[in-house]
Amino acid sequence: MSQPILLAIPIFVLLMAVEFLYGLLSRNNNYRLDDTIGSLSQGVLSQAVAVCTTFFEIGIYTLLYEHAPNWGNRDFWTTWYGVALAIVLYDLCNYWLHRVDHECNFYWASHVVHHQSRHFNLSTALRHESASPVIDSVFFLPLALIGMPPEVYGTAAFVVLVYQVWVHTEHIGKLGWFDYLFNSPSHHRVHHAINRQYINKNYAAVFIIWDRMFGTFEPEDEPCIYGTLTPLESLNPVKALSAVFVEMIQNMLRAKSWGDKLQFLYKPPGWRPADWPEPGMPSRTSQEKHDPPATRGRRFSAVVFFILAGVAMLILAWYQQDMSLTDKLLSVLLVTMLLWGAGAMMDGNGNALDPREEKIPTIQHR
Repeated sequence: MSQPILLAIPIFVLLMAVEFLYGLLSRNNNYRLDDTIGSLSQGVLSQAVAVCTTFFEIGIYTLLYEHAPNWGNRDFWTTWYGVALAIVLYDLCNYWLHRVDHECNFYWASHVVHHQSRHFNLSTALRHESASPVIDSVFFLPLALIGMPPEVYGTAAFVVLVYQVWVHTEHIGKLGWFDYLFNSPSHHRVHHAINRQYINKNYAAVFIIWDRMFGTFEPEDEPCIYGTLTPLESLNPVKALSAVFVEMIQNMLRAKSWGDKLQFLYKPPGWRPADWPEPGMPSRTSQEKHDPPATRGRRFSAVVFFILAGVAMLILAWYQQDMSLTDKLLSVLLVTMLLWGAGAMMDGNGNALDPREEKIPTIQHR
C-alpha cells in the first residue's frame, strides 16, 4: 500500500462519519454495522494483500517502461497538461478493464466482491477486490508503451481511485451539466444497481463520456436495488472473495467438453452450455438485508476483531520495506483470520448503527 493511501485513510473515515451523521439527521440513514464492517473488511484485506502484489501493480509496468522503445517525452508527462492527459488515458484504460470485469466470468469472479453489499454508501467505495492487482495490470501496459513514466502512472492511478470514493452515496442527487461529462453519484448508483435496465451500465470511473461513446450509458430514472442477483448470505470475507471462483470451478468440472470448460472462464457471468437446462435469469424486486440474529456481545467482538485486523494491516503496510516475503505472507494470514473472526461474529446481527431498526422487505423472485 502506498503512503498516499495510508495518509488518506483518516480522510475516508471522516467522510463516512459525516455521511452517517447526515443520514441520521435527515432520517435517511443507510449504514448498518454488519454491512459496514463487511465492506471495510474487504478494504483492509485488499490493502494487506497489496503489500505482497507490488510487482503486479507497478513492477511489470516499470519493467516494460524501461525496456520499451523510447516513444514518449518524459518532460511532457511531468507538465500539468501531461499529468492531465495521463489521468484521461488511465481512465480510458480503466473503463475497458471495468467493462471486462462485468462481462467476463473470470474477471467478474474477482470484481464481484465490490458489488455484494446491498447498501450504497461511502463504505462501499472501500470494498476493494484483493485479487485485482494480479489480473488487472495488463489493461494499463499500453501506457508504458507510449512512454508514461511510472511515477506519473502512479499519480494518475491514485487520482482516479480517490475520485471514485465520493460517487458512492445516495445523499447527492443529479448534478446537471456535470453529469454529462463526469461520473457522479447518480451514474454510479445505476452501475451498482441490479434493476434489469441498469445491469452492466455506467462503467466509467471519472469521465462518463466513455459510456456515452461506447453505448453503455444509462441514466437513473427509478429507485435502485443494490447488491448481486444472487445475494451472498454471509459476511465471511474469504467466502465473499471466493464465491464466484468456487461456482466457476464447479461448473467447469461439470461441463462435458473442454471447449465448454474453457468458456466458463471468458463468457459473461451466467453463461451455460447449450446442453444444460436454462436456469432462468435471477431477479430481485426489492431491497433486502442479511440479518440473522446476533447478540450485542457478538457485535462487540466483531468490532474488536475488525480493529485488530486494521491495526495489523497498518503495521504491515508501514514496515513492509523491512519485512521478508514470508513475514508479509504470515501477516496477511493474520489479517485474514482476524477479519474472518469479525465476519463470523457479525453473521447474525441487527441494525446496530440505525436506531430506528427499519425492516426492509425480503427478496422476492419472479
